[in-house]
Amino acid sequence: MSEKEAVILKVENLSIHYGAIHALKGISFEIKSGEIVTLIGANGAGKTTSLNGIMNVIKKSGGKVFFNNIDITNIETHEIVKLGVALVPEGRHVFPNLTVLENLKLGSYSRKDKEKIKEDLDWVLKLFPRLGERLKQLGGTLSGGEQQMLAVARGLMCRPKLLMLDEPSLGLAPLLVKEVLETIMKIRQEGVTILLIEQNAFGALKIADYGYVLETGKIVLKGYANELLVNDDVRKTYLGVTT
Repeated sequence: MSEKEAVILKVENLSIHYGAIHALKGISFEIKSGEIVTLIGANGAGKTTSLNGIMNVIKKSGGKVFFNNIDITNIETHEIVKLGVALVPEGRHVFPNLTVLENLKLGSYSRKDKEKIKEDLDWVLKLFPRLGERLKQLGGTLSGGEQQMLAVARGLMCRPKLLMLDEPSLGLAPLLVKEVLETIMKIRQEGVTILLIEQNAFGALKIADYGYVLETGKIVLKGYANELLVNDDVRKTYLGVTT
C-alpha cells in the first residue's frame, strides 16, 4: 500500500452520549492519506460531535480512534494536535483582541522549529493574501469571511497532517463559499488530508473524494462523492433536488 493510500484516520464504533441522549451510535469510518472526506447530514445528526470525539474534546461512551495507526482514543487533545491533527471549529473562534499575526502565531504554539514556522507563515499568507494585508489588524475587526480565513490559516500553522473543518462556509456570501471550497482543494494539494463538515452538501461533495451520510447518530450511507451526488435520496434530502 502506497503512502497516499494508507489509512490516516480510523474511527471504530464511536459512541457518545450527552446525558441521556445517545448522540453517536457506534459509527465507523476511515480516511486515506491525501483524501478529502466529507460528513453530511442534517443539524443534530452527529457531525460536530464526531469531530469533537476524535479530538477528545468530549468524553466517548465507547469505540476507538486511530491516527496513523496510533491509538488516540484517550490521548489529551493537545497531544493529538502535536501528532498532527487540527480542528477548525464551527463559529471561527478567532481571538478578537489579538492581531491577525498574533492569532496565527498561536496556531504554532506547540512547535519549536522556528524556521519552518516562518515558512508556514509565508505559505498561509500566500493561501490567504488578504490576511497578509491585515497582519496588524485586530481579529475582531475582520469581516466574517476574513475571520473564517484566519481560523483556517491558524489551524494550518500547526502543520497538520489531518485538518478537520467544521462548517467553514457557514454564514458566508456565495462568492466567499466558492473561495473557501477552492482553498480547501489547494490545501489538499499541499499534502494535507481533510475531513470536512459543510452545510453546503453539494459544494462539499463536488470537492470530496468520499462521503458519509449521518442521520441521528448513525452512518446510513457512504460512497464515492461523485456517486453520492447522483444518489436520489441524497439529492432529495441534502441537495434540495426534487426531480
